[in-house]
Amino acid sequence: MDFSVLNEALASKSFNKIADICDNLMLQVAAEGVPFRDEWPFAIHLLGHIYIDDINSARFLWKSIPPAIKESQPEVVAAWKIGQKLWTRDYTGVYGAIRELYTKRMFELLQSAYSTISIQDAAQFLGMSEEDASNYVLGQGWTVDPTSRMITVTKQAIVKEQKLDPGKLQRLTEYVFHLEH
Repeated sequence: MDFSVLNEALASKSFNKIADICDNLMLQVAAEGVPFRDEWPFAIHLLGHIYIDDINSARFLWKSIPPAIKESQPEVVAAWKIGQKLWTRDYTGVYGAIRELYTKRMFELLQSAYSTISIQDAAQFLGMSEEDASNYVLGQGWTVDPTSRMITVTKQAIVKEQKLDPGKLQRLTEYVFHLEH
């Protein structure tokens, strides 16, 4: 699937065009009968509609996303959480949903980059007060030394699921068979 037009729009920061580009690409691949659900950038598509304030289209896109995708792609659920808050006009909740998404992402980056970090730096990265940052990281299993004001990062085993696309497996099998015969 060719996402070059979408990639160009993202690279040029033409965010107001993303929803239309995704809609057109989805119609194009659906008309061709190409299975696209596993590879489709649903989070970007949802955020494109949210960006242009087309919450109705975002809502209908959400309803069309298969449950398996919603379960396997947390970024899609996080994008829709923002859409839900906009749909119900809970503007305070929009900021909360964005903060939650940002905090989780920054926490993962800190976890992968540091073995120890000062409470002050962690608070700055997480966008919290020092007390809130200390409580947050303690809740995530890290340790805080109040005398040195340092946080010891506890690394967690990262589990990545490998997507197995039957179509790709079939093409690989045919390719290997062709090479052998």
